[in-house]
Amino acid sequence: MEFKSLKNFESSFRHIRLFSMLFLGLCALVAVIAVLGSFRYAEKQREKIYVLEQGKSLMLALSQDLQQNRPVEAREHVRRFHELFFSLSPDKDAIEGNINRALLLADKSALSCYRDLQEAGYYNRLIAGNVIQRIAIDSMQCDFGSYPYRIKTFARQQIVRESVVTERSLITSCCLVDVSRSDNNPQGFLIERFTIVENKNLGTHDR
Repeated sequence: MEFKSLKNFESSFRHIRLFSMLFLGLCALVAVIAVLGSFRYAEKQREKIYVLEQGKSLMLALSQDLQQNRPVEAREHVRRFHELFFSLSPDKDAIEGNINRALLLADKSALSCYRDLQEAGYYNRLIAGNVIQRIAIDSMQCDFGSYPYRIKTFARQQIVRESVVTERSLITSCCLVDVSRSDNNPQGFLIERFTIVENKNLGTHDR
C-alpha cells in the first residue's frame, strides 16, 4: 500500500512539473508576442506626426519623404495647368472660369500670354465660330537636377469645328518653384517663365 501511494505521489509530481513547464512556456510565448506587438506599434507611431492648426484642431498626417513624390506632383501640376489653359469651349463664362483657375497655378507670365491671346481676338473667334479646343499631353522633359525645375511640355491641340477638326502641335516651356499648398494649388508649385515655344498646324480632317 505504501509503495502504491509513493508511486501515485511521484506520478502526481511529474504531472505538476509538466503542467508547470507548459505554463511557463505559455507565459514566455505571450511575453514574446506582447514585446513584438509593442515594438511594431511603436514603429508605426514614429511614422506619424501630429499637427496643431491654430491651436484648436488636431490633425493626423502620415510623414513621407516629400522629395520622392515631388517629380510626380510637378508633372501633374503642369498637366493640370495646360488642361485648364488650353481646353476651351465656346462659352465666355466657361473660358474665363478655366483661365482663372489656371492662373492660380502660374505667375504673371501666364497672365501675359492670356492677355496677348485676348487682345488678338483669339477667344472671341472661338466663341463666334462655335469652336471647341482640346489638348492632349504627349510627353514632358523635366529637369529636377537644378532649382527652379525646368519643364518642357509636348502636346497636341484639337480645334473642333462643325465639320472640320484641325490638329496642332503645341510645345511650351516653364520653370517650377515651390510654394505653399492650398485648395487651389494642391501640389504646391508655381509656374514661372511660361512660354509657348511652338504652335503649328499639323493638318485638318473631316469629322
